[in-house]
Amino acid sequence: MNKDYTSLGLMSGTSGDGVDASIIQSDGETKYNVIKDRYYEYSNDIYQKIHDLKDKIHNFNHLKILNKDLNELERKITLFHAKVVKEILENREIDIVGFHGQNIYHNPEEKISKQLGDGKLLSQLTGKNIIYNFRKNDILNGGEGAPLTPIFHQLIATQLKLDLPTCMLNIGGISNTTIIDEPVGTYGFRSRDIGPGNCLIDSWVRKNSELKFDYDGLLASAGNTNIIILEQAQELFNNRPIQNKLSFDTSDFDVSFVRGLSLEDGAATLTDFTANIIGSELTRLLSKVKNKSLQVVLCGGGRKNKLLMKKIKNNTLKNILIKPIDDYGLDGDFIESQAFAFLAIRSLLKFPISFSSTTGCKKPSLGGEFIKKLN
Repeated sequence: MNKDYTSLGLMSGTSGDGVDASIIQSDGETKYNVIKDRYYEYSNDIYQKIHDLKDKIHNFNHLKILNKDLNELERKITLFHAKVVKEILENREIDIVGFHGQNIYHNPEEKISKQLGDGKLLSQLTGKNIIYNFRKNDILNGGEGAPLTPIFHQLIATQLKLDLPTCMLNIGGISNTTIIDEPVGTYGFRSRDIGPGNCLIDSWVRKNSELKFDYDGLLASAGNTNIIILEQAQELFNNRPIQNKLSFDTSDFDVSFVRGLSLEDGAATLTDFTANIIGSELTRLLSKVKNKSLQVVLCGGGRKNKLLMKKIKNNTLKNILIKPIDDYGLDGDFIESQAFAFLAIRSLLKFPISFSSTTGCKKPSLGGEFIKKLN
């Protein structure tokens, strides 16, 4: 019997609003058990600084220009994560912490994926073993550095005994899918980012109101979609120069095409744009699976936007069955933090976490950098 490890996963997504923290037990291969999930909201200072800097970074040179500001923010983010570790553990002993950090810039063409988070400092502050910088080895091995969660999606599908093939659809800032063809024991899955998730809607709402996101899609529900703008934006996306990207960054998308619209009309147009892309991709995926129906299991914050979910279903085929992962007894808010707890265990055991069918790497790639706690 394989040994079980206890791991804490820390995930701060592209929304930049806080940290999802999950403690799990797993052998890193065939099983996992959730011990505790909890969300910690960033201070307004950290939240604003994240988005102010992200809006200024469009290429590698901007990382150099803003280096001082990024270093200051990284320290604040690491200190925040240290408080999270101490609070959620409550003196519980664990084997490893999977520290994703705060994504600030991701560009697979430049072979750069920058997450803010100092693993060495976090280890010093918490006295824990840390795995961080998860994307580095994959990029060095020719991959795009994302998505990294498919190996965990396969474990979920296997543990829930879902009919295969099945699709996991994560709608965070970016939307990504994992098609699981085979259960744990093989690398029978494939994955890619498919386009925007919440990022465009959130950005529009954040820049044009005091709100951080469109709760339940209420703003979009009160607006009217500008059909001309929507069709032009869809045509530009469908004819984008690079069609084979496996991973996106929020900087790949901007809300300028709805500039001049009211808050509500802009939200409505962006919601339709996002739903059309996700729905079209699900339809495309269905044509590649053996079954005539495809089960889609939803996770991520976007599943809570009722209008977005309704429009996605309206934009795809009727034999695509879409259900939130919560219906299976799992909390869809914490799948990614659980995933990085799992990936930390795999990294500790030197098991691969990324694959040619997920990130495009040349061969299965090992995980992040290991920082051993001081005795």
